Amino acid sequence: MDIRPAATLVLTRDTPHGLEVLLMQRTWDAAFLPGYFVFPGGAVDTRETEARAHAAGAADTEISHTMSLDEGGADYMLAAIRECFEESGILLACDASGALITGDHDALGHRDAVYRSDMALADVCHRHGLTIPLDRLAYLSHWITPPGPSRRFDTLFFVAVAPAGQTASHDGQETIDHAWIAPADALDDHRAGRRLLSMPTIRTLRMLTDFSDTAAMMRYAHANPPEPIPSKPWPAIKGGEPVTLEPGAPAYDEAVKLDPEGEGRTRAEILPGEAVEVAAGVIRLTAPNAGIMTGPGTNTYLLGHDRFTVIDPGPVDEAHIERILEVTGGRIDRVLVTHTHRDHSPGAQTLRERTGCPVAGWPAPPGIEHDQDFQPDEQPQPDSAITTEAGTLKVLHTPGHACNHLCYLLTEQEILFSGDHIMQGSTVIINPPDGDMKAYIESLYGLLNEPTRFIAPAHGFLMARPEAVIDFLITHRLSREHKVARALEELAPVGLQALTARAYDDVPRAMQSIAARSALAHLLKLEAEHRAFQEQDLWHALQPG
Repeated sequence: MDIRPAATLVLTRDTPHGLEVLLMQRTWDAAFLPGYFVFPGGAVDTRETEARAHAAGAADTEISHTMSLDEGGADYMLAAIRECFEESGILLACDASGALITGDHDALGHRDAVYRSDMALADVCHRHGLTIPLDRLAYLSHWITPPGPSRRFDTLFFVAVAPAGQTASHDGQETIDHAWIAPADALDDHRAGRRLLSMPTIRTLRMLTDFSDTAAMMRYAHANPPEPIPSKPWPAIKGGEPVTLEPGAPAYDEAVKLDPEGEGRTRAEILPGEAVEVAAGVIRLTAPNAGIMTGPGTNTYLLGHDRFTVIDPGPVDEAHIERILEVTGGRIDRVLVTHTHRDHSPGAQTLRERTGCPVAGWPAPPGIEHDQDFQPDEQPQPDSAITTEAGTLKVLHTPGHACNHLCYLLTEQEILFSGDHIMQGSTVIINPPDGDMKAYIESLYGLLNEPTRFIAPAHGFLMARPEAVIDFLITHRLSREHKVARALEELAPVGLQALTARAYDDVPRAMQSIAARSALAHLLKLEAEHRAFQEQDLWHALQPG
């Protein structure tokens, strides 16, 4: 799938109550992000270059350098301004006197013509003697749509102060609503399920909550352009042969971290029993239990140099246990488990018997999926610290996938051992009653407050840009919740199976039983938030109070 270059313009304004941003709601018929509230933006057009002659500010060479591009940075800015004009009716342009145009300027009447591509931005500027003040935009962030959606974009985000005197309006075609809103209020709406937001929008809004006015925001944005995201293919090895990893490939982030010079010496596959040093004093060993639910297998992490702390020893597999003992020399100070699902904790008892080390984790709740034989010597408390030779681990209680789930943050290196709370390549199962969707999403929000550079999951490779990974998971869950809530409003009173068929109509029939468990988890979350209730096996909708 081609990844299209795109640009977004975050318009801001000052009010007596603080800074506000403009959000546009996409039509429910859109192929990409239907119903979402987004900042104005879209794909970069081949005609953007024509408008360079009417641009004021730095040259393309300087702009492109700021964006870590070889050339064409000015075209991204021009695309952001054009798309903002098409979608919101606001045009950031200056007249012959150098003043920003106001709401009565004739140029604003060409909005529909630009949308239909009957006129280019350059045509509007030429006809009315306008210049486009690129120096009034600041480069804010860079986002690449992760694999999965039907369309993918490589998007540069810019921020600007909206010109006074112009009024925003949705176009009724691509956008069906709009709102000037405080960033914190938009985030609250999202968390309460009242407004759909994508992960780039969420991250941008969080960033803007730090500023009380547009002047402070623009000073910061001009002085702090984002670090470049690795976007070039990276060499690696798979099956003994050299391969090239594209950005977004499962092994890409790990290959860039472990092989920064791009010598092609890292593996693009996870092999059971292979010791991989993923960070200083952190070795990954993967158990030979690959499968639909476990991916390439359960990752065991060994922290230390001479003495070791083991995280998630995995199932009782003799070859895997022997490999742990071989790599550590049996010098194990402690075994930690993230939770007691049977692919994570059973090996702890064997290691305790073989080495005498204590085992730490939370006891298993009822359920056949849990390791009922797990008996911890220690129960780490949330926010407590565990000392290892690789550094200090901060204990984080992250219920949702399992009520006794813990993550461990290696604070000095900012590596999160996420267990099954965050997996690579798939969303985790939330299966009530032990699985709790409300607790899961709240735990994800909590992780966004922790300083993290990499996620080390129990299944898969290292993942960079944790905030993007987490925001994607939150967005995915809340998008599905919105679909569940809409189905409930349309069908109520309705049984679980009928609701699942409507809300999960994109899921194969063979997976509908699993989808029903996820639907139930969403309904229970809605019930806890007083947005739904169950009566005689039928679900009813409630309007939030």
